[in-house]
Amino acid sequence: MSPYSPERRTALVLCGTGAHGAYHAGVLRALQEAGVKIDLVAGHGIGAAGAALAAIGGSSRVWEDNGIWRSPRVRALYAWKRTAVAAPLICAGLALVMVATMAAAAAGLAIPRWWPAAVVALVVTAAAGAALRVWRHASQARRASGRWWWRLFGAPVDAEAARALFANAIWDLIRGAAPAPQPGRAALGRKYTEALLESLGQPGFAELMLVATDLDARHDVVAALLREPFRADFLGARPGRNRHAEAIDLAGVGRDYAIYLLAAALTPPLIAEPALVTYAADSFWRGESHRMCDRPAAVNRLLEEVAAAGATQVIVVSAVASMPAPHMLRAPRMDPRSRLGEFQATAEAAALRDALEMARLRFDSVYVINPVHNPVGPFDVKGAYDEASDRRQDLGELMSRAYEDAYHQFIEPVVGASGEQLAQPEPGRDDTRSGERADRLFGA
Repeated sequence: MSPYSPERRTALVLCGTGAHGAYHAGVLRALQEAGVKIDLVAGHGIGAAGAALAAIGGSSRVWEDNGIWRSPRVRALYAWKRTAVAAPLICAGLALVMVATMAAAAAGLAIPRWWPAAVVALVVTAAAGAALRVWRHASQARRASGRWWWRLFGAPVDAEAARALFANAIWDLIRGAAPAPQPGRAALGRKYTEALLESLGQPGFAELMLVATDLDARHDVVAALLREPFRADFLGARPGRNRHAEAIDLAGVGRDYAIYLLAAALTPPLIAEPALVTYAADSFWRGESHRMCDRPAAVNRLLEEVAAAGATQVIVVSAVASMPAPHMLRAPRMDPRSRLGEFQATAEAAALRDALEMARLRFDSVYVINPVHNPVGPFDVKGAYDEASDRRQDLGELMSRAYEDAYHQFIEPVVGASGEQLAQPEPGRDDTRSGERADRLFGA
């Protein structure tokens, strides 16, 4: 492996889901503080959100005191939908009311005159709520087949809060001090790409690449904003691939798609409704609306595209811990979100190991930043209990650990050893004691 050099084209790849974005935040802060030069930032899942903010010089929005991952708003990310909780309770309540009514009638007990009217009103209210849910789902999504009750329940987890949170952060960043209502996703995507194009090449800004999975086309979609000559290489023909169907040029005709692809990347599969992306009438897909979401194993596709975009050294960031040692089993959590989160983390870990084998053939240098141990799962936005330390760990501690990992695993042994660390330590700060530095910055 070739030694690290800031003269080479460097890509930062962020991969993960949900709460693991807090780990990205700690790494981004450490890299910015150390002055590590990043030419291209790429991501899938929650990493796409960190990449979109970092590319436009807004990575501090994810780690600062009033930033995204220290805000109470993250507690609402990927929450259960109210219908997923209320509908079973309403059905159970109706069943209990009917059973109690029949039992009272069988026992010869007097039933109040208002009781039948109350039961009828309850049934009508539940039916009206179900009809409203079906109508809203049908009006906001593509026509679907299947029984009406599946439309009633739908996917149990809401991804819209995550989409709105990061779209708001991007709008706050690019609109400046002038108060203005947030535009729609197409207009916001256009403003975002135009702002990035104007600043590309300046310190703190980087080229961008996002990956999401198209469920209808059954392949990944890659959106990128690259400078020449890498833009031409990205759009060029490849054997066995139709680049018109899978590549979106954010610097050209695809300027409206940045926020759409970000919303798709922020959508976990199965447990949340896919994001709808409507293609232009003159595009390859002729105005079709496709369902898109994240894919936990998309890191291999990201590394393939990053290599094709001219990067010769890559820094991969994942919040998934390395392979545990024997006798490190923990009690499985039985709720559906935790089960899916465990699968996503396992799929990401396996995909990352496979991708790194190929990456060492594609790049001169490959560096990985990830924790030795991380009890916080992809959907543990409120933190998680750690059996190893017998205490609860929150996202602030995950950021602090990421900050330390970035220094211990990359900045000190790689960047520092190369003599290219650009940032100077603050007066009175011992730069070798990254643990104490992280405690001061994150309040751990």
